[in-house]
Amino acid sequence: MAASAGKSVLFVCLGNICRSPIAEAVFRKMAVDADVVDKVTKEDFISFEYILCMDESNLSDLKRKANAVKNCRARTELLGSYDPEKQLIIQDPYYGSDEDFEKVYEQCVRCCKAFLASNS
Repeated sequence: MAASAGKSVLFVCLGNICRSPIAEAVFRKMAVDADVVDKVTKEDFISFEYILCMDESNLSDLKRKANAVKNCRARTELLGSYDPEKQLIIQDPYYGSDEDFEKVYEQCVRCCKAFLASNS
C-alpha cells in the first residue's frame, strides 16, 4: 500500500491469507479515514499499464482522476470486461453470504485468467 507521501507498508504472515490481509484492510481504512492516503494516486496512472476496477462507479471515478493526470499511461478498465461468461460487474459481496464471496472469487479467477491470456 503506497501513501501519497511516498511511504509504503507491506503486511506479511505465514500464508498471507488471514492475518496480513486483515491487517492491511484495517490499516487502509484507518489511513483513509485519517486522510493520509489516497488509494489511487496520480503516480498510479503513470506507473501502471492497467488499472482494473470492479464496477461502473469505480470506473467513472478512475476515469475522472485519469483525465487530470498529465502523461497518463494506464488503461482503466473493468476487470469484468475480460469475463468469458460476460458478467461485466463484480458485485461487492460484503453484505452477502459465503456464496457471494465464492462467486466473486470465481469471477476474479475467470477474469484474471482471460486478462493474462490476452496480454501474454
